[in-house]
Amino acid sequence: MGKPTGFMEVARGENPYRDAAARLCDFEDLHISQPADARRAQASRCMNCGVPFCQSDFGCPLHNLIPEWNDLLYRGKAREALERLLQTAPFPEFTGRVCPALCEKACNLEDEALTNRDNELYLIETGFENGWVQPRVPRARTGKRVAVVGSGPSGLAAADLLNRLGHEVTVIERADRAGGLLMYGIPNMKLPKGVVARRIRLMEAEGVRFLLNTEASPEIMGEYDAVILCGGAKKPRALNVAGVFAVDYLTAATRAVLSGSEPVIDAGGRHVVVVGGGDTGNDCVGTALRQGCACVVQLEMMPAPPAERIANNPWPEWPRTLRTDYGQLEAIHRQGSDPRIYETTVRRALPGAVETVKLRGFDPIPGTEQVIPCDLLLIAAGFVGCEAETAAAFGVERNSRGNLLPADGSHRLRDNLFSAGDMRTGQSLVVRALADGRAAAMEVHAFLKG
Repeated sequence: MGKPTGFMEVARGENPYRDAAARLCDFEDLHISQPADARRAQASRCMNCGVPFCQSDFGCPLHNLIPEWNDLLYRGKAREALERLLQTAPFPEFTGRVCPALCEKACNLEDEALTNRDNELYLIETGFENGWVQPRVPRARTGKRVAVVGSGPSGLAAADLLNRLGHEVTVIERADRAGGLLMYGIPNMKLPKGVVARRIRLMEAEGVRFLLNTEASPEIMGEYDAVILCGGAKKPRALNVAGVFAVDYLTAATRAVLSGSEPVIDAGGRHVVVVGGGDTGNDCVGTALRQGCACVVQLEMMPAPPAERIANNPWPEWPRTLRTDYGQLEAIHRQGSDPRIYETTVRRALPGAVETVKLRGFDPIPGTEQVIPCDLLLIAAGFVGCEAETAAAFGVERNSRGNLLPADGSHRLRDNLFSAGDMRTGQSLVVRALADGRAAAMEVHAFLKG
């Protein structure tokens, strides 16, 4: 292990947020990186537990060798630590920014857990800065051709691993830029798009081919030895009132940031109501504030979570407790109060307003109706599976949850057709999609080997 008394001598220290007033004026990175000595000090806190829950099923879905690279980082061997990290983590520059850090919640130090997410981000960015991250081109090719449909987390992870295994990989993406939700579903301040583009360029240098502005058709099943559908869970859950779906809004905002133009859907000067209390809803709050909205309210159908763990939610499970994310913190700074209203939903739309109603469970409570101003209603109520058109085009049936999950739990749908990521399992975390993409790649590799 690193320093036996490190966790007793050094307090947990995350990369701090930039000042709220400053970061609300731009779409730049939310956080301030800490120097090498701070990261080494944080790595010294790792105890190399006898049972490291951080890399168990309660923790990292990629099963990163966390105690090992924390120890190397503490000892000043950053390059070796990065090499150990890259054995299991395909894109630490993504997970180091957007992962909720399941590993930290499963850490034996509990609330004073290791800053694994910040540590892995430091390692990969140090690697890029020092030229340690170079294209890894396979020494030999198998002659097998694989098409990956969709360039989100699972698609990129599958393509990356299959390419390393020597197969010729083509990623087919309908959008004008590769990255899927990494590019257009997550705001720039949370995941800078230059970081995504940098990884795509590296994968191209390693031999992965990207076809952009291209809709995949079932004919590719005859052109390639294997096809993996990684189109995500893109079908949004609708409400009983019309509004703008969150991903459409966030996509328009990112396009505007990248092009330096005005967004097609602009919250500037408008009263914004966001329906949905999850990460996507929070991203809508942060984006609307940066666009200069008059005010923003976030509605959540569920009750407010408890401040502390309850008895049926013990460590090392993910804590189902109240979190105040960057968007809500910014709303508190700008508006003076938390924008969230719990156990509430929209009942109907009115001119320039919406009527809300309180809920008991999922049932409206008569007499609790309230009218609030609303010029822009953003729906961030989750997703209900993959797009029906994609499933129909490839002749596969979605399950009861709208996903392409084979009955046997594998990734193979039929013949040489496979699925991975949110399209297979439903809406989940980026890190879970990465893990599932890599698992699908290994299944395809075994299939191609016969």
